[in-house]
Amino acid sequence: MKAGLLLCDEVPAALQRYGGTYLEMFQKLFPELEFRLFHLLKYEFPKDLHECEVYMTTGSRYSVYDQVDWIDRLQQFVRLLYQSDKPFVGVCFGHQMIGQALGGEVRKSSKGWCIGLHSFKINHSKDWMDPHQSEIRLLMSCQDQITTVPDGAEVLASSEDCPYALIQVGRYTLGIQAHPEHPASFNRAIFESRMDRIGVEKVEEARESFSNEIDQQLFARWVMNFLENCGTV
Repeated sequence: MKAGLLLCDEVPAALQRYGGTYLEMFQKLFPELEFRLFHLLKYEFPKDLHECEVYMTTGSRYSVYDQVDWIDRLQQFVRLLYQSDKPFVGVCFGHQMIGQALGGEVRKSSKGWCIGLHSFKINHSKDWMDPHQSEIRLLMSCQDQITTVPDGAEVLASSEDCPYALIQVGRYTLGIQAHPEHPASFNRAIFESRMDRIGVEKVEEARESFSNEIDQQLFARWVMNFLENCGTV
């Protein structure tokens, strides 16, 4: 299955030793997919919607509400994907873009930074969520969150700090606020490098969270089930 990876940022060179580039992270998480990279910051967008069978986005240091040309163009592209019934999985920044592009709202969270390992309760279990679990633990690194979901969106998972952690809009659009692609070492390096902005107390809490198991491979299986069934179950 050909997957277009919409690159919305780059891993700083100093941090690539913790997990490689974003493309390499997605390739490791989804070895079944044949990725084609589109560097959006360089205005490299698909010329034809059907160049790939599915699309995914990376996270970003930008906010979806920033007034930047490539972000505006991505918003239009996400709407086109949705209107064309093209399978799309938005990760973190991409999750927020689903929210904004399809009529919801995104702001900085009142909870502040969400970093480290978080547990999300499954509110609605879909058939593609196989094997089933009542909660899922994934890594986070964000300030912005969806604060109002688009009309018709199903909130599949949530937590106290992240009410709209996993959403599905229609049959083909899936968004996850967490970072399933992050290796634990990379996620930790990210928040430790931002300690002056995040604060020592939150960084210490995030470090302690790594003692719990991460459901990275489980979520990858869920996403592949979703894509293989086009979100119809």
